[in-house]
Amino acid sequence: MIKNIYAELISIGDEILYGQTLDTNSHWISAELDKLGIRVKRKVTVADSEESILNALAEAENNADIVLITGGLGPTKDDLTKPCLAKYFQSDMYLNEEVLADLTDRFAKRGRDLNALNKGQAELPVKCKIVPNQYGTAPGMWFNERGKIFVSMPGVPKEMKYMMEDTVLPDLKELFKTPFLIHQMVRTVGIPESTLAEKLEDWENNLPQEIKLAYLPGLNQVKLRLTASGEDKAKLELLLQQEMDKLYKEVGQYIYGTDESNLAAKVGELLLSKGLTIACAESCTGGHISQLITANSGSSAYYRGSIVPYHNDLKINNLGVKAETIAQYGAVSEETVREMAENVRKLFGADIGVASSGIAGPTGGTPEKPVGTIWVALADGEETQTKLFNFQFDRESNIDLTANSVLNLVRQTLSSK
Repeated sequence: MIKNIYAELISIGDEILYGQTLDTNSHWISAELDKLGIRVKRKVTVADSEESILNALAEAENNADIVLITGGLGPTKDDLTKPCLAKYFQSDMYLNEEVLADLTDRFAKRGRDLNALNKGQAELPVKCKIVPNQYGTAPGMWFNERGKIFVSMPGVPKEMKYMMEDTVLPDLKELFKTPFLIHQMVRTVGIPESTLAEKLEDWENNLPQEIKLAYLPGLNQVKLRLTASGEDKAKLELLLQQEMDKLYKEVGQYIYGTDESNLAAKVGELLLSKGLTIACAESCTGGHISQLITANSGSSAYYRGSIVPYHNDLKINNLGVKAETIAQYGAVSEETVREMAENVRKLFGADIGVASSGIAGPTGGTPEKPVGTIWVALADGEETQTKLFNFQFDRESNIDLTANSVLNLVRQTLSSK
């Protein structure tokens, strides 16, 4: 019977809780389970203590159909996962001769003998099925108890991934028949989450029951995730396409891509399709706009180059901004950023010139121009557009917001033409 299947992930290790090791395992496992239509209900990280592990196992059994555990399978005394699982399932331990022979052979090939601690890794709970480990000495353990699946794997990512791909994922796919789970990501820019939600309220309220919507906000960008779930894949794909068409009608001007698209890549696609090139004059962004553009392969086809005239003498002597402009209006001004964009376009022989100048912070602000005051400009030979922003974040965020705002201005300009 097809039904929703839920999983819980348990990461075991003090080193994760101390912030000494980043838990990348749960992120990878979640993505792989999602492909099977298995929904991850919760992720928890617990200490290397018997009480913490046993409590986590009990809670997971109540919450989920599948419990995947990583960590705590080494040969030392602080590795408690195996004895805790044996205790939890009231299982005796035994020495698995096949595992022992494999360990002995591996150590012999390395010119080493098994010591007592290494040999102990061949001692396993009677109730578990062995999950082979090609890259390490600790075998995984699969328990099918009380109608729930528990799988314990090493915390070393390479070992865990081998077990998942070779054994765990194929077996779970065979064991559970789940509904199809299809995600469609939509990326928007230049509209706050609350404003976007207001515009989409009627559309969201009328979504088919098979489709759920989630808002994933970021700096100057909001991702929309549409998730379709059901037994008929073709029907789900059709419903998603129909709702995507409606979504573009509602807020299409803010949508720049789907799935793994990035804003700079979208700008590159537009430039390439129109046979245009771009150059950048970056003051407050310090080259960040250029870095985002050139992070995409093939950007040399449309990106001419950049100048980072951080000091005023470079704006004047290298970029050609008039000294009187800066003297009268200041470096952070509409007049200055306009000349920067127009001059960099000519200097680099580009079709489009963009510029940024502002006060990223945390110092440098004045009552007239507080921290977060940013001017940007775009010149294309026909007109020069300027925009003023007043960001109120930390320095790094203000720079990111400025770069995204410039790229979005390019996107909007090219899209409108």
